[in-house]
Amino acid sequence: MRSLTVLGTCAAWPEPGRACAGFLVEYDGFRVVLDLGYAALPRLLELCPDGAVDAVMVTHQHPDHCVDVSGLARVRYDLAREAAPIPLYCPPGVLDVLRALEPRPDPASVFDIRNLEAGVVGPFQLETVLLPHYVTNYGLRLDAPGVSLAYTGDSGPSELLGHLAAGVDLFVADATLQGPSPATEPRYVMTAGEAATAANGARRLLLTHFWPGSDRAVSVTEARQVFGGEVIAAEEGLVVPL
Repeated sequence: MRSLTVLGTCAAWPEPGRACAGFLVEYDGFRVVLDLGYAALPRLLELCPDGAVDAVMVTHQHPDHCVDVSGLARVRYDLAREAAPIPLYCPPGVLDVLRALEPRPDPASVFDIRNLEAGVVGPFQLETVLLPHYVTNYGLRLDAPGVSLAYTGDSGPSELLGHLAAGVDLFVADATLQGPSPATEPRYVMTAGEAATAANGARRLLLTHFWPGSDRAVSVTEARQVFGGEVIAAEEGLVVPL
C-alpha cells in the first residue's frame, strides 16, 4: 500500500470533530508520520495500534504540529516499552517542547532523536528546506521508487517552495488564509492562492492547515484559479493514493 492518510487539518486549534496537523505516509509496509498536532494521535492509533510506526518527522515546534508526539511517547512507554525506539526527526526546539510537556519518561528514552536533515529514511530519500515561519520550520520532500511528495509544514511565501514542489506527485501545502495576499511583511503563513502558486510543477495539490471556521470550498476555488492540476482540500480520514 502506498498512500497518505490525513490525520488532522486545522491550524492553531482543532475544530469540533477535527484535529490539527498530522499525516501518515505508508509505502510498502513502512509507516512515517508527518507532524502530530492536537487531537491527531487518536486518529493515528486507529490505524497503528500501540503507535507502531517506523518514523516520525516534525516540521517545527508549534503545538498544533507536535503536541501529540508527547502522547505517542506515553503510548510507547506504557504499551511497547521493550520495542526499539522510534526515530524522531525534528528541529531541536521540538524536543524542548516535549520535555516541558512530559519530562518523565524523557522523550529521548522513547524516541531515537535525530536531526531533521537530508538523508535516507526507510525507503525514502529525504530532502529538507528551511522555510519562513515564526520558528525554525523545515519543508520536507520524500522520494522513493514510484512515489514523490512534499510537505511545507507552515510557511510564508518563498521561492524555495517551488524547488520543494518541482516534479512531485503530491504537494501538501499550508493554506491557512483565504483571499488576497496580506500586505504585511514578513509573511509566515500562506493563502490558498499562494499555496497554489508554490505548487506549480507538482501534479496534485493538497491544501491543509485551514484556519478554524474557514470554508474549505473557498480555498479550493481560489487555488484552482492559479494551479492547473488537481486540487484537494484535506479532510480528516481522507486517504490519498500515492
